[in-house]
Amino acid sequence: MKRLSIVALAAGAMALTLAGCGSDKSSDANGPKQSGTTTAARTASAVASTTVAAPVQPPAEAPTRATAAKKTSAPAGAQTTCGDFRDLTEDAEKQVIDQVLAANPGSFLDGSPNVALGTAKLACLSSGYTNTPVAVAIRVAPK
Repeated sequence: MKRLSIVALAAGAMALTLAGCGSDKSSDANGPKQSGTTTAARTASAVASTTVAAPVQPPAEAPTRATAAKKTSAPAGAQTTCGDFRDLTEDAEKQVIDQVLAANPGSFLDGSPNVALGTAKLACLSSGYTNTPVAVAIRVAPK
């Protein structure tokens, strides 16, 4: 008796699923038909505009922010703070990470300079780590 009820339940669920997947011939391609609208009104709203929009220009009085030149060498090597690390070029960042890993052998990032570099870039984004050494921010050196 239990098997018969399970089969009947499965057949009913399958019938409901298939009924929901069928096409509904009462609606057209533009969506469900609304009362009081005509076909002409629906097709007129679907026509795309062929005019080209003008490009958006910033206001003339908008301040322009000068970007500071990146530093090419770390001022303190392995003791570089996150604030200084953010101002370094990509090559200088790699040098700092190599120095940090060399100064802290046996850390969990030892042998993974790319992971350490990515971790340092993410950790040093935080303004709370501005004066924190990179080695402490990436957890390879104690506080």
